[in-house]
Amino acid sequence: MNGVLVVNKDKDVTSRDVVNDLVHIFHTKKIGHTGTLDPLATGVLVCTIGKYTKLNLDLTSEYKEYVTGMRLGILTDTLDITGNVLKEEDIKLDKELISKTINSFQKEYGQEVPIYSSVKVNGRKLYDYARNGESVELPVRKVNIKNIEILSIDGNDVKFRCLVSKGTYIRSLIRDIGESLNTCATMTSLERTKQGKFDIKDSYTIDDIKNNKYKILSLEEVLDLDIVTASDNLFKLIDNGVSIEYKSNKDYILFRYSFNDIALYKKEEDKKYHMYIKLNN
Repeated sequence: MNGVLVVNKDKDVTSRDVVNDLVHIFHTKKIGHTGTLDPLATGVLVCTIGKYTKLNLDLTSEYKEYVTGMRLGILTDTLDITGNVLKEEDIKLDKELISKTINSFQKEYGQEVPIYSSVKVNGRKLYDYARNGESVELPVRKVNIKNIEILSIDGNDVKFRCLVSKGTYIRSLIRDIGESLNTCATMTSLERTKQGKFDIKDSYTIDDIKNNKYKILSLEEVLDLDIVTASDNLFKLIDNGVSIEYKSNKDYILFRYSFNDIALYKKEEDKKYHMYIKLNN
């Protein structure tokens, strides 16, 4: 089986747990995903099956949308509510000030990566330093908070929707908002509602999938591509993996022969299309 499946990940399971469930459901070990969600987080997890696992990087979108909750006046070591509490403050902030501060983060800025993350420094993952109680200089990455929409403010609990660039940590965004309010803040919930063209309304829970209520997406549904029906001569070239010159403004071409998908080609730096995934074997 080859395809793409948009899963709605449950809370308190890892992305690896989701993959393991799909391995058992579809009886194949060739399953991957395009972006890890923390156990606390729920929502869109784009999974690839079979030969489509090669598309993991291709399907990783520049922008992702989240709905998140934060609590002001509390800080944990993991920057989310599951961590150990480092600080608590008794605060009462004006709603207008909270709104103005959150909206001010609709910008591009340098964001410090949280120490409880899998980002590597000197060949080691940051969470290894954290677990061993070692100090380390945390990397700062440029991120773009393209849009923020406040959904509710209830005392020190705030909920907002945000559209952010790849590599943005919502936990870090919330920490930074808290610091701008001269207090601290911790993430209480996180739901990924969109990843590029993939929307939570088109996703399926593991229970849905176990009950055969799901849709596997095809190449033409997930990639912007041209579809070309190959002649007999072209089929022989493709079957041998020969690079092909073709006039198209698309990055991918899906070749078909006798009504069957035979290969996905991808445009490379030489402007030729090269074999990317062979589908007829």
